[in-house]
Amino acid sequence: MKAVLMIGSHYRHLYVAKTLLEAGYLKAVIIEKREEFMPSPPKELSTIDRDNFIRHFADREEAEEKAFGKLTIADLAGIPTYEITKTGLNESDTVEWLKQQKPEAVISFGIHKLEQAMLDVLPELAWNIHGGLSPWYKGNITLFWPFYFLKPNWAGMTIHQLTSRLDGGDVIHHSVPELMYGDGIHDVASRAVVQAAHDLVNIFKLLDQGVSITLQKQKSNGKLFVGTDWKPQHLRLIYNHFNNDIVDRFLDGELGVDHPPLVRAFD
Repeated sequence: MKAVLMIGSHYRHLYVAKTLLEAGYLKAVIIEKREEFMPSPPKELSTIDRDNFIRHFADREEAEEKAFGKLTIADLAGIPTYEITKTGLNESDTVEWLKQQKPEAVISFGIHKLEQAMLDVLPELAWNIHGGLSPWYKGNITLFWPFYFLKPNWAGMTIHQLTSRLDGGDVIHHSVPELMYGDGIHDVASRAVVQAAHDLVNIFKLLDQGVSITLQKQKSNGKLFVGTDWKPQHLRLIYNHFNNDIVDRFLDGELGVDHPPLVRAFD
């Protein structure tokens, strides 16, 4: 099994590529240049919200550097690489380059929506890695909302079929990290990506062994979160009320237990 990855340019995306490369499953990679990882706080914020905003994204950068390292495209040396911007993602040149790689599988992670012309040339095994547990957390910023709703054990990743429906394809596998005392929101999110990368390798190993993977259709009992659902003021709950200790409170039994019904490609 050899896969072409279509990924973003942040450390988390490059980590998945490097994991597949080291396991012998990476054939080529298309990298979409993403936005700057450290955004500037909006000017109109109050002092408390500005401080939370700066803390939140600084903590994210620290947690992801610790989990993934400061990866660059150079860490994928020897692998055919095609770098693009958001506008180039679905252009005919990108479609043609992908076709020339003749991939057995295509995996997307951290890129913008693929248009039908691109979807039409994908192989049968075309999957997306979504940062959130679908169908309950679709769309954007979906590793944040489980913490806001005090359900940190619902923070995870979904490997699902690539379709024209946003995060709506049949589910192959849910990846969730182990929660540990002392975890902050970004520790859990980073470890969820690590878990998904290694789970994907295990799934490829099963496919190489001739094992059939059962897919499960998504039901409609979830929510599609859009970028405008999130506001810096939401961070008050995470940092001012809980001081980023939601995982500790959960593990101590203070927040109740509600386990997600996970789809698993393996035990």
